[in-house]
Amino acid sequence: MLENKLGITNVVELAKEEERITKLKALELFDTNKIDKFEVGTTKGLVDIHAYLFSDVYDFAGKVRDVNLAKGNFRFAPAMYLKEALNKIDNMPQDNFDNIIEKYIEMNVAHPFREGNGRSTRIWLDMILKKKLGKVVDWSKIDKEEYLLAMERSPIKDTEINILLKNALTDKTNDREVYMKGIDSSYKYEGYNAYTMDELDS
Repeated sequence: MLENKLGITNVVELAKEEERITKLKALELFDTNKIDKFEVGTTKGLVDIHAYLFSDVYDFAGKVRDVNLAKGNFRFAPAMYLKEALNKIDNMPQDNFDNIIEKYIEMNVAHPFREGNGRSTRIWLDMILKKKLGKVVDWSKIDKEEYLLAMERSPIKDTEINILLKNALTDKTNDREVYMKGIDSSYKYEGYNAYTMDELDS
């Protein structure tokens, strides 16, 4: 159970409230155009996204972790080498689709935060694609299981995730509905589906 600013001690209740608050913050990011003011494709840009989404819920929002993390059998970058890994990622090229996806995979392996990595990093990825290629991912077109499997395999072989994301690209970069459905899908990948963006927006 993560310590939180809400004083919630029930895991299920925390997940629901975290989802509600951070989805509203994600919508605010889009509606106020604040997202366009963040650095694109850098650790700083990702830190700013994470801080914006999670600062009302966790003290560690926008702070690079100092603890080791694992998911199942997969260990993310050790905390002691994390700063070095993030510096390398900052210097990776983002001039074409393949390089951008490679950078996204490396950032996923780095997993800089204690919680909320996937949700923040998918927004971060879309900002790179938007700036460099004039496209974003329509996440609502990507099946949860296919995505999770492809991401799991991506550090060894990135073909699957590359094809999945390429097939879901859209040039509707400023479409509010595409963005909202994308946030819903992104949260669903992580098991958060108590609220839809439409419900929260009404």
